[in-house]
Amino acid sequence: MTNQHFLTLKSLSTEQLNQLLQRGIELKAMQKAGEIYEPLKNQTLAMIFEKASTRTRISFEVGMTQLGGHALFLSPRDTQLGRGEPIEDSARVISSMVDGIMVRTFEHSIVETMAEFSSVPVINALTDDFHPCQLLADMQTYYEHRGSIQGKTVVWIGDGNNMCQSYINAAQLYDFKLRVACPKGFEPRADLVEMAKDRVEIIRDPMQAADKADLIVTDVWASMGQEDEQRLRKQALSHYRVSQPLMEQANPDALFMHCLPAHRGEEVTAEVIDGSQSVVWDEAENRLHAQKALLEFLMKR
Repeated sequence: MTNQHFLTLKSLSTEQLNQLLQRGIELKAMQKAGEIYEPLKNQTLAMIFEKASTRTRISFEVGMTQLGGHALFLSPRDTQLGRGEPIEDSARVISSMVDGIMVRTFEHSIVETMAEFSSVPVINALTDDFHPCQLLADMQTYYEHRGSIQGKTVVWIGDGNNMCQSYINAAQLYDFKLRVACPKGFEPRADLVEMAKDRVEIIRDPMQAADKADLIVTDVWASMGQEDEQRLRKQALSHYRVSQPLMEQANPDALFMHCLPAHRGEEVTAEVIDGSQSVVWDEAENRLHAQKALLEFLMKR
């Protein structure tokens, strides 16, 4: 039997992604109602963290607990991965003992290699190129507040990073228009933009990009591993801040999202992130429910 992995949004079809969205909403309602549902009883998810995390660790660990299973936290300090054991060998050994593997790491090739040599499903919980689990939560959050995102206009403000690149995949799969407002030198990968050119355009002026938008999204100016570039990035991205005037360019019912953690006064003002159009707290909580739907889909026997 071939394993189903989740390395990017494109690992699944539009139909499967929409099923996960609806299932995430159902599982959220069940949990709020106090219903016990344990389809993953006696199953274990290995969680490999080479990058630090708050939301990812909590949501996967709590998600496995609520589904009746167990989550095993593994850091490079705790395993032979941190001492140079080949990923292929680690994948074979770890997957022989657990029922699923979640990886949060740097190079995207690491999760690809892990999936190639794993005998159980592998989930990408963030790489330098993609962050598909966050998109599951974002799409569920938009649906809960505004209904289907199909045909809507989404605007990404700032660095064309892993989140932006997952939004490019999402534009194709969920069928919305994406405008990326970024300075020169901070564009998302050209091959991804080219593949989605009927859905995606790069606009240099963030105010122009925000015109009549339905959703405004941003992220920190320096991601993990880019701390030494902080000053350069702050200077280059200083005009790509989500402010109240920028939100006023969008449609009156436009939402604001941020995957967190946020730096108020840098990529977003406090007025926006703490304002009435912000849904960042629902978005953060939905990591739990969207990922429970994903875990059930990949691991339920």
